[in-house]
Amino acid sequence: MAPTRGRAVPDAGASGRRTVDDLLSDARSRLERLSPEEALAVAARGGLIVDIRSELQRAEQGLVPGAHFVPRNVLEWRADPSCPHRDERLCEARGALVLMCAQGYQSSLAAATLRELGIAGVTDMIGGFEGWLAAGLPVVRAAPA
Repeated sequence: MAPTRGRAVPDAGASGRRTVDDLLSDARSRLERLSPEEALAVAARGGLIVDIRSELQRAEQGLVPGAHFVPRNVLEWRADPSCPHRDERLCEARGALVLMCAQGYQSSLAAATLRELGIAGVTDMIGGFEGWLAAGLPVVRAAPA
């Protein structure tokens, strides 16, 4: 491990840098990822599916009923209970926060980042929204803007 600003990071190897695949693998190794069916069950028990897809993706692809939308670019601020810009729904969820993006890549990285902020019970959905669709789970069309 190589030190950086007082923190150890995995060795980047001979190239001096890591790849996005390295980051994704590291993030996922710290998560107990859920299938879409497991995410639905968690939501039924008080957890919250958090949709971090763009508004355009949501409008084009549809919505997961009951999912809470938080734009990816502000997720950390909304999930941090100490932040004045927090989202009370995220901070007061009675169960796990299950992040969902389009395919399950962005949500893995985002969930790992929230874990680094000390937010327990956060994970992501395997396959993202596309996995949800493939599982035949309910989808509603987004209201026109």
